[in-house]
Amino acid sequence: MRLFARMYDLTLSWARHRHAPRYLTAMSAAESVIFPIPPDVMLAPMALAQPKAWWRFALLCTLASVAGGLLGYVLGHFALDLAWPWIVSMGWEPAFERVQALFLEHGLLFVFLAGFTPIPYKVFTIASGSLGVGLLPFLVGSLLGRGMRFFLVAGLMAWGGAKFEPVLKRYIEWLGWLMVGLAVVGLVWLEMRG
Repeated sequence: MRLFARMYDLTLSWARHRHAPRYLTAMSAAESVIFPIPPDVMLAPMALAQPKAWWRFALLCTLASVAGGLLGYVLGHFALDLAWPWIVSMGWEPAFERVQALFLEHGLLFVFLAGFTPIPYKVFTIASGSLGVGLLPFLVGSLLGRGMRFFLVAGLMAWGGAKFEPVLKRYIEWLGWLMVGLAVVGLVWLEMRG
């Protein structure tokens, strides 16, 4: 099954469209809350196609992603209020409080790592709001993590030129499943530590 290759081809067609910056902005915001495809797959070909505008695409991607992250933060905040009676009734309150303590102590680091690495950022945006991470550390971690990631991706594509696209295309399926595997391993590791 070539799931990621098909998604990659779809986002490449969006990247070539005249409204590509709008699509990139919407995709970046949605990925921070619900969308499963990272905006890098659209950002990279856009930076390849217009190398002089790479920084503008990276900035759009960063700002939209952080804006979407804020929406996830707000959703997490209100979702906890709705879910709290259920958490207590299931006996999960002690585990939740342990995770919350870790988040409060290392919130900026967690958000930065989620923003920069392939870990699903949306999980951390919602968790940050529900676990009470301060808004300022959340914003700083998000801006640094997302900004560094998107400027690195776009900058490398603009610098490396078209020779990177065939390599990306050849390994996209492998990279996609690797990201899924890393997310699963990370979740299992967190579960085993708790």
